[in-house]
Amino acid sequence: MGESERLRRKVDADLGGCCDADVEDRLDELDALAETAGDGEDQRKTFAVLGDATRHRLVRVLDAADGRLCVCELEPLFSVSSSALSHALADLRKAGLVTREKEGNWRYYETTERAERLLTAAEAGE
Repeated sequence: MGESERLRRKVDADLGGCCDADVEDRLDELDALAETAGDGEDQRKTFAVLGDATRHRLVRVLDAADGRLCVCELEPLFSVSSSALSHALADLRKAGLVTREKEGNWRYYETTERAERLLTAAEAGE
């Protein structure tokens, strides 16, 4: 059974009878809904970044910190190379989950409000 036939049966059940115009109206409503929802590409990218264990832990450590942390303070907490840690932080920054401030030779990172909201939402679901 085709999807349009299933939709026709659904519209028929909802309205107690339907015609082609009713089905077309519902399709237009559904198309508008899909357009409003968008494709979620930014969200998918964010979740992909957080899907990596090192990046996820980095965000959680930075979120738990009282203020920003220097890369040199993060390095002892992770069993990855300095370059891997820098790359992970760059990915988090690109995703809008952390900010970076340079002060001379030092680089400081801190979570963004977006990251904090995501972590709060994830913890609420646990």
